[in-house]
Formats: sequence, structure tokens, C-alpha cells
Amino acid sequence: MAWFGRYPRSVTIRKLLLIFLRPVVYQKTMNLKAGRDRPDIVAAIRGGDSSLGMEGEADPATATLEQALFWRNIYSEILAMEESVLERIKQLMTDQSPQARQEVALTNVPVVVAQAGRFRSRLGFWESAYRRINANTEPVAPVAVAAIVTSGDGH
Repeated sequence: MAWFGRYPRSVTIRKLLLIFLRPVVYQKTMNLKAGRDRPDIVAAIRGGDSSLGMEGEADPATATLEQALFWRNIYSEILAMEESVLERIKQLMTDQSPQARQEVALTNVPVVVAQAGRFRSRLGFWESAYRRINANTEPVAPVAVAAIVTSGDGH
């Protein structure tokens, strides 16, 4: 018998080798398993991954001007809230004991900072998309409007 329980050592080593050689698959599997049981783990993973958009979010590469403006505003709103939450946590920490303050600094603060970072990054995607799309949108020619106004002399 092996030193890893009831499986022979060769089986255990093969499993460990597979995990080592395919860490991305292992991480995704572990994240999915954790997510089913631990919503806090899912939130922490999601909060730190700026590549993840919100449910129903358009793709910044193919979005319309209206979509870009909408998502830019959504992320601005959420980022402002996260920054307010972080400021409030810092205020509340001043009245805490050193032990409580340290625990909050090690647990709560990094999560809120990561979430704010994700929202800041997503806001950057949408700000960039908005500017790109807006620059490519042809404005209505003022000459055409002026021509319509001046042709109306027959009042």
C-alpha cells in the first residue's frame, strides 16, 4: 500500500503528474467544485478576473455606441459604489481593536480592492470601446442642416 491512502503509489503519482501537467484543467475543476459549495469562493474568483463581464454584457469589440455608453455607465456606477465601500471599511477599521483591524485588512479589504480593480478594468474596456465607436461615427454634416434652414425663405 502507498503512503497516500488506499491507492497504490503508482496510481497516486500518475494522478499527481496529471494534475501537474494540466494545472489549468485542475484549477477550473477545483473552481467549479468550490463554486457549487461556496458562493463566497465563486465571488472571490469572479471579483478578481477582469476578463469576466456581467451577465448579458455585450462584447466591447462589436458593441454599438449605445451599448458602450450603457456599460460604461454601469461600470462607473459600480466602481463608485466599491470605492465608497472601501472608504467606509477604512473608517470603521479606525474604531476596531488591532486584532480585528488586522483580520479585516487581511480578508475584507483585499476582496473589495480586487472587485474595484475588476470594475475599473471593465470600465476601461468600455471607455475605450465608447471612444473608438464614437470616433468612427460620422457626425451629421452641419452644412446639410444649414442648407435646409436657408432654403426655407418662402415663409
